[in-house]
Amino acid sequence: MDDDPDDRSIIVDALQMLEAGDIISFAENGEAALEMLDKYSNSWKSLCLIVLDLNMPKMNGTQTLRTLKEDDRFKNIPVIIYSTSINPFEKEKCMHLGANAYITKPVSFKEGMETAKLFLSLC
Repeated sequence: MDDDPDDRSIIVDALQMLEAGDIISFAENGEAALEMLDKYSNSWKSLCLIVLDLNMPKMNGTQTLRTLKEDDRFKNIPVIIYSTSINPFEKEKCMHLGANAYITKPVSFKEGMETAKLFLSLC
């Protein structure tokens, strides 16, 4: 889930290069992400990873992570926090709430490819 079109573009392009562009969905904010997950939770048999931007409008990544980990349907699905922030306090907080990883957003296509490969390796 990422609200920034440029950040999304890097990952989408990388996933398409890896022939996995059709396996990702986006939401504009945390509330929309939770609504999407709730709506399709029964039809997504192979939901294997949730990626959250830390700084989303309406409901940020930390709030969304907390809600996901309190929901029996999603609590065991790996969650990666995907952020431009390198604040160690934020990272520690997210890891404490149950995030499986905290990844700094890529700034180049090469970094995007490595990040996309990491996402796919968790599926």
